[in-house]
Amino acid sequence: MFALSCDKFPPIDAKSRLEQPATALVFGRSPNYLGIQTSLGNAFMTGEMSDTVEVIGAARPGRWVITCDHASNHVPDDVAGGDLGLPAEDMARHIAYDVGAAGVARALGEALCAPVVLSRFSRLVIDPNRGEEDPTLLMQVYDGSIIPANRGVSDAELERRLNRFHRPYHAALSDVISARDNPIVVAIHSFTAQLRGRDPRPWHVSVLYAGDTRLAYPLIARLRDQPDLCVGDNEPYSGHLPDDSMDRHCVQPGRLHVLIEVRNNLIGDSDDQQAWGIRLAHLLDAAASSADL
Repeated sequence: MFALSCDKFPPIDAKSRLEQPATALVFGRSPNYLGIQTSLGNAFMTGEMSDTVEVIGAARPGRWVITCDHASNHVPDDVAGGDLGLPAEDMARHIAYDVGAAGVARALGEALCAPVVLSRFSRLVIDPNRGEEDPTLLMQVYDGSIIPANRGVSDAELERRLNRFHRPYHAALSDVISARDNPIVVAIHSFTAQLRGRDPRPWHVSVLYAGDTRLAYPLIARLRDQPDLCVGDNEPYSGHLPDDSMDRHCVQPGRLHVLIEVRNNLIGDSDDQQAWGIRLAHLLDAAASSADL
């Protein structure tokens, strides 16, 4: 049986609150950022404090690591004065961040007694879930909305954003993952129920993967055992994206991993996020146990 990081899970109850303490570290502003160094019972950081990346529970034991690449819709002041030129309703949509995903990731980390690594900047500033050569790294148009501040961005500004946001995020994530023996990485994302001009998406939750299905297939099976869920298998898009976060930190080095997408209208408030985090913790543990991972 796969050992839990904490003694036991609480019941699946949206109102429940877990008692595992969570200490957040926020760091990584400098282009000379060196990352965090992590060991059981101890965590510290180097570099200037900033809103680039947040690590919760860095010293939590166990194999699980939870990530949330699109946790925030924040635009720092040093990017177009903190305003990309979009109306507030666009910055609250899925184009700016994965709505509800950060709350699910935090709850899942507490339930699995695992560290949680979250971005602290909007994906429209620069997308941490894209490789540095990906043409969608810096979006100029997304789901029908033009991003004015990203039009005509110079190579120098792109490089500055890579140094300021993208590279420190991945350095921190790499440090947290590499501090664990045989880690299992779970990436939490959310997807919109309907793109503009497209058909509604029926799935409540989906599992994405590339070539490594060691955890993905058992998790899909557990999710499909849930009578209230419509479960996607590499929907609404494939999990194969060269040099994205999972490819970089897990596929290429051969680490166990899975990416979970939850439909964002199911996780709009803290109670729903908590309930989904706890529910996924149960299912992830069962999937890992059944596959003897």
